[in-house]
Amino acid sequence: MKKLILIVSFICSIICYAQEENYSIKNLDVNTEYSDFGVSYFGDSTVIYSSSKRKRTIKKKTWSPNKQPFLELYRGTIDNVEILNSINFSKLINSKFHESNATFTKDLKTVYFSGDNYTKGKGVKRDTTGYVLVQLFMANVNDEGQWTNITKLPFNNDNYSSGHPTLNNKEDKLYFTSNMPGGYGMTDIYVVDIFADGTYGEPQNLGPQVNTKGKEMFPFIDENDVLYFSSDCQPYGFGELDIYATKQASTNEFYYPVNLGTPINSEKDDFAIVYQIGKNKGYFSSNREGGKGDDDIYAFEELTPVKFECHQTLKGTIQNSETNELLSKAKVSLFKDNELIEEFITTENGTFEFAIDCKSNYKITGSKNSFKSDSKEFSTLDQDKLTVTSKLNLIPPPPGPKIDEFTVVNGKVLIKINPIYFDLNKFDIRPDAALELEKVVAIMKKYPELIVEGGSHTDSRGSSKYNETLSARRAFSTVSYIVKRGISADRITSKGYGESELVNRCKNGIKCSKEEHQINRRTEFRIVNPVIIKSEI
Repeated sequence: MKKLILIVSFICSIICYAQEENYSIKNLDVNTEYSDFGVSYFGDSTVIYSSSKRKRTIKKKTWSPNKQPFLELYRGTIDNVEILNSINFSKLINSKFHESNATFTKDLKTVYFSGDNYTKGKGVKRDTTGYVLVQLFMANVNDEGQWTNITKLPFNNDNYSSGHPTLNNKEDKLYFTSNMPGGYGMTDIYVVDIFADGTYGEPQNLGPQVNTKGKEMFPFIDENDVLYFSSDCQPYGFGELDIYATKQASTNEFYYPVNLGTPINSEKDDFAIVYQIGKNKGYFSSNREGGKGDDDIYAFEELTPVKFECHQTLKGTIQNSETNELLSKAKVSLFKDNELIEEFITTENGTFEFAIDCKSNYKITGSKNSFKSDSKEFSTLDQDKLTVTSKLNLIPPPPGPKIDEFTVVNGKVLIKINPIYFDLNKFDIRPDAALELEKVVAIMKKYPELIVEGGSHTDSRGSSKYNETLSARRAFSTVSYIVKRGISADRITSKGYGESELVNRCKNGIKCSKEEHQINRRTEFRIVNPVIIKSEI
């Protein structure tokens, strides 16, 4: 008797849930009318920060984009979160150009910082647009307390910028921001190993879970290896740069970043968060309304710990045990405490995926027409149990008719799927939408030459500007799902159409039911190069 094999893998995922108003914040007296930002701890009672408040007339130069003096590093003492006695940090480090974003080893013997790519006698290096490039530097402290051996890090490059350094707790990894080629967006976050002999490895991109097509900047790693960073393109943002938290799994992949919420984040740029070791407080920077200058430093206190709730991802494949054929369109049913909670239809590659809870009891059943069903019970209490297998008896089903894969609507060639709908004012993927997105994934894998646009539409409720933003996020959310399922980002783009292409009468001023409005909240997948599939339509 032929059998069906159910292969299941469990991948642990830690998700941070930021609570509303989980922080108290305070704008500091040290802020000026210029830019003040990027605090780093220099021991328990001293901080270093960046400022353009330079007063020395011999170096009174300004940076063209904002007409402010160039950034320098300053040192101040902590007094009940306020920063007092601010003085220039190190004359050996500060030049006539920008220096900022310093991070220190625990013994205070080494500092890493950002600075303009300046060489004495040659001036600064600029990119093709004329902006001065930023590079990473390191300096040591000798027994007299003087900063020595100020050197550029070896992985700098004259063709792009690298900055915003931060060390992990073990001080064997340096995280930083760069716009080096090969990234996912405008600026990405990278990590490089620091070896015991003082040499460095090759910088590694943190990947698409952290980096987006936009800007990711100002990384900070706390003592629990939680990565904080700022992004202008991660989901659930409040405005421009927002601060997010994520954590690295044992597989070295990062979990979905979580927005820290208000009042840490605002409609403006919020960035450069840092926690004091062993404390629930620290500093961050923002150019939000109500500040004193271009960028201001804020102290914060975490009122209650950020909750880290454990979830897992259940992934698996179904295949014929004799032929090893991966079986598509098989139904996988997931039970929790004997209650059916979700079903999934396997993809063209015979795969399925569920989000499940830790410390819970489950049963999973695989079935297919003419197959004898079989089930497997498992528990997520055992975190080390990553893979289980189960065999299902098989009677091969007769071949079915070919399913139409494409359709033409209003002159557009679309992938033929059931409508993908979104809840009102939401852009997360519903379970019914995930089933349809798997069809898109399967078709794009079947036709690797296809170029597709994921276009999202809203109903007419809300302002046109709001709907454009919402539809763009919905489109990005669906395309991100497809890319994470193995489709190259070069083959699929996202576009938000807002309320510009309603499919029924429900325009502004027309009273419609919830069901009628939902029809307009949809995502379509248009074939950009339909000529290659004309024979299929």
